[in-house]
This record gives sequence, C-alpha cells and structure tokens, in this order.
Amino acid sequence: MNNTSPVADASQASGNSNGRGGRRTAAPSPWRADAQPGAPRKRKKTSRDEAGSIRALNPGWGYIFTAPFFIMFLIFGLAPVVYSTYIAFFNWDPLELEHPFVGFDNFALLLDDGQFWMAVGNTFSIWFFSTIPAMIMSIGLAAILRNPNLRGATFWRTILLVPNITSVLAIAIIFGQLFGRDFGLINLMLDIFGFDRHIDWITEQIPSHIAIATMITWRWVGYNALIFLAAMLAIPNELYESASLDGASKWQTFRYVTLPQLRNTITFVLIVGTIGGLQVFAEPLTLGGNFNGGDSRQFSTLTLFLYEQAFVNNKWGYAAAVGIMITLIVLVISAINFWLTRRIASEDTK
Repeated sequence: MNNTSPVADASQASGNSNGRGGRRTAAPSPWRADAQPGAPRKRKKTSRDEAGSIRALNPGWGYIFTAPFFIMFLIFGLAPVVYSTYIAFFNWDPLELEHPFVGFDNFALLLDDGQFWMAVGNTFSIWFFSTIPAMIMSIGLAAILRNPNLRGATFWRTILLVPNITSVLAIAIIFGQLFGRDFGLINLMLDIFGFDRHIDWITEQIPSHIAIATMITWRWVGYNALIFLAAMLAIPNELYESASLDGASKWQTFRYVTLPQLRNTITFVLIVGTIGGLQVFAEPLTLGGNFNGGDSRQFSTLTLFLYEQAFVNNKWGYAAAVGIMITLIVLVISAINFWLTRRIASEDTK
C-alpha cells in the first residue's frame, strides 16, 4: 500500500523533471476549467466564420459606405455629361437670356470647321511623338530595374515618380528654356553637331509637336516604367531559366520571353496613353501662353479648342458638341482596346 500523498507525488515529479531538463514544470491545477473533463474547448475563428459574421451585418451599411462615391459621381461625372449633351442642341450663350434650339446644326458646323480638324490632327500628332517613344523607353527602363543585381533599386524606382508629381508650370518653364530659338540648349547642341539652322520650336508645327511631346514623355515615362516593371516581376522565373538552358542571349530572352508576356500590359498602356493624349491641355497652354495653340494654331489641341469655344467665344453649345465628339473618339478607341484584348486572350488560349 502506497502511503505517499498527492502533494508529495507532485513535488517528486517536479523534482524529477527539474533534474532531467533543468526546467520546473508545474502540475496542472485541478481548479482550471479547461483541465476538468468534459469542459468545452474554445475553437479558433476561421475564414468561414468571419465571412458568416460579415454576412450577418446589416446590408444597409454597404449603401452608406458607398453612397459618397455615387454622390460625387452624380455631381461631377454624370450631371456634366447630361448637361453638355442637352446644351449641344442649342445655340447656348451664357450672356444671353434666350437659347434657341438648333438641333444638329452645331455638329454640322463642327464637321465643316477647319480649325477643329486641325486640332484633331495636332492632337494625334502630339500623341504619336509622345506615346510611342515613351512606351519604348518605359519598357527599357523597366528591364533595367528588373535586374536583381542593380544597386539602389528602391531608390531608382522611387525617383521615377518625381517628374509625375512636378508642377506642369515648372516643367513648361524648364522646357521653354531648353527649346528656345536663339539661346536654347537644344539648338546649341544641334549647332555642335553641324546644324546651321536654328529651329523655332514654338512657331513651327512639327517642332512644336516634338517639344510638347517631349514634355509629356518626360512626365509620364517613369510612371509607365513602373507599370511595365510590375508586369515583368509577375513573369515566372521558370521561363527565364528555360531560355538560359537553351542558350538564349539576353536580347533573345527579352524578345521571345519578356515581350510576349507584356502584350496585355502594352495594350493597356497604349490605350490609356491615347485617351490621355486626347486630353492634352496644360503643356501646350503653358508653352504657347494662349488658348489658340500658337499664332497659326500650329499646336492647338482638342481640349484647347473646346476651352476657347466655351470660355473665350462664349459658344457653350458649340463647345458641348466638341466635347461629345471627343467622347465618341474615346469610345471608338475603347472599342478597339476591347477587340484587341479579346483577340490577344483568344490567341493565348490556343
């Protein structure tokens, strides 16, 4: 018969554990709720429980949280579109009390307006000189920043956004000095390379487009480079390893591995750049200093033409028709984007 007490057994067990491992372990207390037999154990919350708790919330809270967005959209998004569409069918002068209905006359005049078509041509010319070079440089910068051996990669990725946050007025002042006719740095460099003619980057049509496109490219090339960098980092490393095992050079790897994986991103950047190019306003305004787009309208864009008709000539109905035409052009480009995206996706699934 064992005459030892439970307390002695517990102390003996504690001493044995202390002697073996050097740590003292206390015996479980018989007064703890979880130590008693039959006591319920707490279960950890799972994602299913959290989803159930979210569904148990009052659905009215969702409408409350999203209401500010819809209110702002109705005030600053939908209402101006409806109002512009309405006044586009009137001879609307804000200084007059009567606004006669003219139907589609504003659109007919717009299609016969040579200044409008000149603005369309200038807009797409500036888009071509800005979007295509910016895309090529952005892909090149992204490829450089993807190099894992690049020192200070975070610093270089951050500094790419500096032009995007710089004031457009400051950019125009700097580039106005660079593209000066007599004492500009660009003409000085051209003289060094044997060009005797001083190019007037403001009064001539194509040079003014190149000057404005350079401003746009400098401002947005870093932003687009970060988009392409994110797409490149999402490419599986197994593709690069397979290309390396097959003996592909860096250029071949970039051409046959990287570029095909960037097709959707290139399409996205191209369409977004096109839509943004149709809204070029600040760069030609600050570079030229007037709403005409130069003395001979050599760099007048669609948005400058719209602003001139609305707030200089007080032709709000005509300006609204210009805005509707810009919207239609954007819709056509968006449809082309949708078609290209569907075609690329169908080719990837084959």
